[in-house]
Amino acid sequence: MIRILLVDDHPSVGEGTKNMIEQDADMEVTFVLSAMEAFDMLEQQRFDVILCDLNMPTISGIEFTKRAVQRDPESKVVIYTGYEISAHYNLLMESGVTGFISKTASREQLLNTIRCALRNEAVIPVSLLKQLRRNDIKISNNRDNQFIEEVSINQKEQEILQEVASGKSNKDIAGKLLMSQRTVEYNLTRIFEKLSVHSRSEAIVEGKRLGLVRTEQF
Repeated sequence: MIRILLVDDHPSVGEGTKNMIEQDADMEVTFVLSAMEAFDMLEQQRFDVILCDLNMPTISGIEFTKRAVQRDPESKVVIYTGYEISAHYNLLMESGVTGFISKTASREQLLNTIRCALRNEAVIPVSLLKQLRRNDIKISNNRDNQFIEEVSINQKEQEILQEVASGKSNKDIAGKLLMSQRTVEYNLTRIFEKLSVHSRSEAIVEGKRLGLVRTEQF
């Protein structure tokens, strides 16, 4: 039996994916709605493959992959997303991801990607493959040509960025996250530096582009 941990904050999408995968009698899916729930499950049992959404609240798919691989270097994490992954490619590679699959993929494509991950193989979209023919592939943030892979947002900073994107003031964020307003301001300064932006609105736009901020799309 192939044991799969599915992590997706959209209940209907997750349940649909679980049902689709489990049409294969050799596969069993455990579905959770957040990265934190996923870490709890990983403490309880071992999974052969982790199928994880890219954009999730608090902890993104990229950050989740980093932590999962740090916890167990043998982890096989496949990113399951409705977004174009080329803009996130370097960050995903840095995180230790095993593969990628689109949420628009057919059942056969999804099962094939899972089986490839088990063999330490990856299915790469043709659009991305064409970009990889250049050894010097660079993804920039269109501001000062800073490479995406240089952006490293920790969990606290990501939580603050998410609250900023929700329209919260520094005072509101401090109250919700149980920290001082000065700490919020200090972390915002660090976030601006890391994203090479100069305002809250620019930080939100850049955070969404990098998959660090949850959106309603999937």
